[in-house]
Amino acid sequence: MATIHELDELRATYLRFFESKGHLVHPSASLKSDDPTLMFNVAGMQQFKPYFQGATPRFAGFEGVWPRVVTAQKCMRAGGKDSDIENVGRTRRHHTFFEMLGNFSFGDYFKAEAAAWAWEFFTDPAWLGLDPERLWVTVFSDDDEAQRIWVEEVGVPPERVSRFGEADNFWPANAVKDGRSGPCGPCSEIFYDRGPDFGSPDETGPNTGSGDRFMEIWNLVFTQFDLVDGELRALPRQNIDTGMGFERLATVVSGARDAYGTELFGPSIRLIEAASGQPYRDLESVPQRIIADHARAVTMCISDGILPANDGAGYVIKMLLRRAARQAWTMGVREPLLHRLVDTVAESMGGAYPEVRDQRERVKAIVKAEEEQFLITLEAGIARVAQVFEGLSGGVLPGAVAFDLWQTYGFPLDLTVEMAAERGVRVDREGYREAREAARAISRAGATKATLFGAAGDLLGELAADVPATTSLAFEGLETDATVLALIAEGERSTVAGEGARVQVVLDRTPCYPEGGGQVGDAAKVTWPGGALLVGTTSRTPHGHVLHQGRVVRGRLSVGDAVHVVVDPARRETEKHHTATHLLHAALRRVLGDHVAQAGSLVVPDRLRFDVSHGSAITSEQLQEVERLANAWIQADLPVQAQVVPIEEARAAGAMMLFGEKYGERVRMVRIGGERSPSIELCGGTHVRRTGEIGALVVTGEEAAAAGVRRLEAVAGTAAVAHVQTLRAAVLAGARALGATPDTFEARIAKLQTDLRAAQRESAQLRDRLAAAQTGGAAGSEVAEAGGFRFATAALDGLDASALRNAADTLLQRSGADLVVVGSGQQLVVKVGAAARERGAHAGKLIRALAERGGGGGGGRPDMAQAGVRDAEGLRSALDAVAEVLTA
Repeated sequence: MATIHELDELRATYLRFFESKGHLVHPSASLKSDDPTLMFNVAGMQQFKPYFQGATPRFAGFEGVWPRVVTAQKCMRAGGKDSDIENVGRTRRHHTFFEMLGNFSFGDYFKAEAAAWAWEFFTDPAWLGLDPERLWVTVFSDDDEAQRIWVEEVGVPPERVSRFGEADNFWPANAVKDGRSGPCGPCSEIFYDRGPDFGSPDETGPNTGSGDRFMEIWNLVFTQFDLVDGELRALPRQNIDTGMGFERLATVVSGARDAYGTELFGPSIRLIEAASGQPYRDLESVPQRIIADHARAVTMCISDGILPANDGAGYVIKMLLRRAARQAWTMGVREPLLHRLVDTVAESMGGAYPEVRDQRERVKAIVKAEEEQFLITLEAGIARVAQVFEGLSGGVLPGAVAFDLWQTYGFPLDLTVEMAAERGVRVDREGYREAREAARAISRAGATKATLFGAAGDLLGELAADVPATTSLAFEGLETDATVLALIAEGERSTVAGEGARVQVVLDRTPCYPEGGGQVGDAAKVTWPGGALLVGTTSRTPHGHVLHQGRVVRGRLSVGDAVHVVVDPARRETEKHHTATHLLHAALRRVLGDHVAQAGSLVVPDRLRFDVSHGSAITSEQLQEVERLANAWIQADLPVQAQVVPIEEARAAGAMMLFGEKYGERVRMVRIGGERSPSIELCGGTHVRRTGEIGALVVTGEEAAAAGVRRLEAVAGTAAVAHVQTLRAAVLAGARALGATPDTFEARIAKLQTDLRAAQRESAQLRDRLAAAQTGGAAGSEVAEAGGFRFATAALDGLDASALRNAADTLLQRSGADLVVVGSGQQLVVKVGAAARERGAHAGKLIRALAERGGGGGGGRPDMAQAGVRDAEGLRSALDAVAEVLTA
C-alpha cells in the first residue's frame, strides 16, 4: 500500500516527467469556476480555454510563451447536469472531488508525441515502470492515424488496440450525433489490466463488463476539428488535451480495490471507524465512503473560498455537508464528526495543496458551525415528520410532502422513508422525484445552453486570435495616451462607433484598473480630437484584454484612433479603501487570532465590505480595538510598497496568501510598514503610497455572512468624514428632540426606556385584569357540547394577543370545558385541555376551520392555536361555528 508521501511523489513524478519534455508546470486553478455557466472547475483544460481558442499562451507570474503546459488540477463534479452524486460511495469510480493530471499542447505537438510520452511515462523504469503487457489502448473507429502511431511507432501489439465509436472515443462524446458545435476531436484511452481478481467474469478487454478489471486511467484528446452545422472542419491549430484521474492512478499503484482503499481516503476512514465503532468493509460500508468523499470535497472547496450558502456552488457544499452528516447519524454518531475529518483530509492532501493545511482551522470552524446547525435541524425535522404523520390520512405519504421536508427542513428522504416504515406508511418515491425535478426545472429556467469550449467563433476568442493583450499602466498613474485596437457594439465587433453608441473598447495600453480582487473597475474619460467616451467600468477578459465599457458622448470613435485616457479621480478614494482592507485584516488577526482569514471583499470609492473567517459574532469591545489598531497604523503614516517577487520569497516574508487564489512563480507583494510590518499580503490591486493618505477608518457594521464567516462594513477617507458628520448631526437632532445635550443624550434615552417598560408592564397588568373580569365565573359564555366535547366560547373586548391567550387559559380552568374558543377584535384563540387532546381534539386543526368561516387563516399546536379573522362580523361567525365544526 502506497503511503501519503509516496502518493505525493507519484503526483510530483508526473509533473517532473512533462517538465522534462519542455512543459510549464502550471499551478492548479481554484475550484471556483471563472465560467458563469459552471459552478466548479470540472476539468484540467478549463482554465486554458482561451489558449485552445487561439490566445497566446502567456501566464501571469511566468515569463515567456508556453505552448506546452502540465498541471495537477483540482476538480469538482457535483450539483450539475453531469453529477452522479447518488453513485458516490456505492461504486468504485465515483467521487465528487477528484484530481485531474493533464498535459496540454496549444498548437505545438500532436498525436505522435502525446502517445509516445504517455507510453514512456507508464512503462519506463525511470518513471512508473508499469508492465507494458497490462496496458491496452482504444482509438476512435475512424482514426487510422492514431491506430498506426500506437502500433507502428509506440509498439503496442495490434490485438491490444481496440476501436470504438463516438460515444467512447470522441470528445465531447457524441458531439456529431447530438449536433454540438465548437472544437472537438477523437480521443485515445489507455487502460490497465488489473488481472482476474478484479472486475466481473464478462470483462474481456476495455469497455466490457464492470470496468473494474480493465481500468481506464488516461484519456488523450486530439482536438483537431471545429464542428459547424454538423460538419467537421479542420482547425488551423491542432491541440492536445489529456486527462488522467489521479485517484485511479493511485489505485493502480497502491494495488487497492479502489481509491477508498488508498491513503487518499485512509486517514478519514480510520477516524470514521473509531467514531462510529463500525469497521470498514469495502463496498458494504457505503455511509463511511460517502462521509469520507464528502468531507474531502467540502474541505477542498472551502479551502478555495467556496463557502456554504443557499444557492449556487455554496448550496452544493451545504448539501454535501448535510448528506455526510445524515450518513453519520444513520451510523449512530450523534456528535459533530465532519469538522474532525478536516484534519485527516489535510493529512492526505496538504502535501500537494498547502492551502488545505494553512486554512484547516478556518475550515474546521465553518464545517462545525454548519454541522451543529444541521444536527439541530435534523432533530427538529424528526419532530416535524412526526407531526406530518400525525395528520396523515391513508397509508401513503405524498412525494411532494416528502420533498418539502427536504427542501424546507433539510430532512433527507432516506430518513423520512425509515420513519414512515416504522409507522407502516409508504413514501411515494416517484412523487418525490417529480417534485424534485419540478424544482430543478425552475432553478434551471433562464439558464443558457453552453459547451465547455464555446463556439470557435466566440467573440473574445476572436479577439484573442488577432488583438494583443492590453498593457496595464494601472500602477503608474491616472492618465496615458493609447490606441484603439478593437470595438465591440451590441455583441459584435465593429470598426466605428457613433455618438450615443454603447461600446466596449480595447486599447493597447490603459491606466484603468479592471475589476478584480474585490476592487471595482475604474471609471474614466477617453477623449480624441472632436470626441469623447465616458467609461462606466472596466473589466479584464481571460485573454488579457481590458474592456472599457461606456458610451460615446461626442463624435465618432474608430479602430486605430489615437486617444487620451484619464481615470476618474474617485480611484484615489478606492485606493484608500483597498489599503484600509489590508489594515483591517491585520488588526482582526491581532485581536481575534491567526485563524482569521479573508473570505471575500468589495472595495468601492465610498465604502468597503470585508468578510473574514470567524466562528462567532465580534463583540463591540473587539471591534473598538480593531478600529483603534487600524487607525494607529494610519496615523503612523507607514509606507506602502508593492513589488513583484518570486513566490518563495513572499512565503519566506510571511505574506498572507488568500484562499481561492492561484499564484504563479512571481507574485505582487504589498507590504505596509518597514521590517516590523503589520501587513504583508499578495495583492494585485491599487493602493495609497502611505497610510496617512487614508485619513481615518470607521467600522460601520458587523454581521454574519455565512456559517463561520463574519462580514464587516467600513468607510475610510472622505467617506469616513462624511459618516462621522452624519452621526454627529443625528445625535444633535435627537438630543434637541428629547430636551437633552449630546453629553446627557444617552442617559436621557435610558430613562425614557425605563419609563416605557414600566408603562408597558402596567398596561399588560390592566389588560389581564380586563380579561379576568370578562371571563370571571365563565361570564359571557356557556358550556355546550358537540362532537363529544364540552366547549365554551366568549367574545371579549380590548384584548391584545397575549391577553387573549391568558383569557383562554382562565376560561378553560373556570368553565370546566374540554376546550374553549375566545376572540377579541380580529384575533381568535383556541385552547384544548390535555384529556380532550388524548381523545383527538387538535387546536391547530380546529382553528383553521373556524378562521376560514371568519374570513381569515392561521394554525398552531395541538394544545393552543391562534388565528386572525376578517373583522368583528367574521369573529362572530367563527364563534358561532364551533359546534358545527366539532360535529363535522
